[in-house]
Amino acid sequence: MPRLDLTASSIDITRALCDIESVSGNERELADAVEEAVSGCAHLEVSRDGDAIVARTNLGRARRVVIAGHLDTVPVHNNLPTRREGDVLIGRGTVDMKAGVAVQLKLAAELREPVNDITWIWYDHEEVSADLNGLGRLARNRPELLSGDFAILGEPTNAMIEGGCNGTLRAELTTHGVRAHSARAWVGRNAIHAAAPILAILAAYEPRTIEVDGLEYRESLNAVGITGGVAGNVIPDECTVSINYRFAPSASGEAATAYVRALFSSLDGVDFAVSDIAEGARPGLDAPVAQDFLNAVGGEPAPKYGWTDVARFSALGIPAVNYGPGDALLAHADDERVDVAQIAECERGLRAWLTGP
Repeated sequence: MPRLDLTASSIDITRALCDIESVSGNERELADAVEEAVSGCAHLEVSRDGDAIVARTNLGRARRVVIAGHLDTVPVHNNLPTRREGDVLIGRGTVDMKAGVAVQLKLAAELREPVNDITWIWYDHEEVSADLNGLGRLARNRPELLSGDFAILGEPTNAMIEGGCNGTLRAELTTHGVRAHSARAWVGRNAIHAAAPILAILAAYEPRTIEVDGLEYRESLNAVGITGGVAGNVIPDECTVSINYRFAPSASGEAATAYVRALFSSLDGVDFAVSDIAEGARPGLDAPVAQDFLNAVGGEPAPKYGWTDVARFSALGIPAVNYGPGDALLAHADDERVDVAQIAECERGLRAWLTGP
């Protein structure tokens, strides 16, 4: 018998998924269980790449949709096994994002005649470095498996639709000085002090709100780290301020870089270097298949402020949204918990859309 019983409720499947610990890099056991469970479904064509499992219907439908979720979690911190208290399920992964995966697995097993062909993807290494991401690996190794007309990522959205996502840029601004003994500071030049204008610009910055395809994306620009100094009695000769810019998906990464660089262009002697950048994703809600999804789920769509893997689909020309149970503010928290009513609501919404009126 499979370790995962896909005839159980999506709430019970959530608990079973969470109780198989799968911190990033340790997804193998859970991936094995998922593969075993869906391989028993005759209507699904199952394939595997590393610890990413892909299950597809091939019914010759006019449209194909891709529905994906990641199997890994951040490290456990005294929050497994899961427990239920009233209408809340508590434990690592309940929000990010095994409740969403549970809904997907249950529907994958049950929906033998969906109105659209479906590619279900459950992948590894989402919570760590982007170069390890299982969805990115699939895009490189088996791009045909990601092909579709519309995509849904089961990230936590409080069971509401969140379109696209902001892009993210990280950069390092470095000032330079001259080392000296701190008892004779006038001999040197303090690089940490020279960073003050950088912090002043950041403190005075007013975040923009930019409308993209009917949704309003709020941007942010912040210092997220600062390093400098070599000893308690030495004037530092170098200081680096790390910044993070979250930009609306109407801008490219190149445009975002130019925008941030210009903000600091008046500062002399400051080196600017981009250390990481990820493009955002437009909402993707104007496609007919997306409109069908909106009608089935109901409610008003909202923007996704944090970066998610919908951007990987967007880069392939596939409109994509986020839709899953759980409050994103509780993701990675020690008291991570999900309202079971949201699990049921996401199952209802996806089922209604995938089976048609």
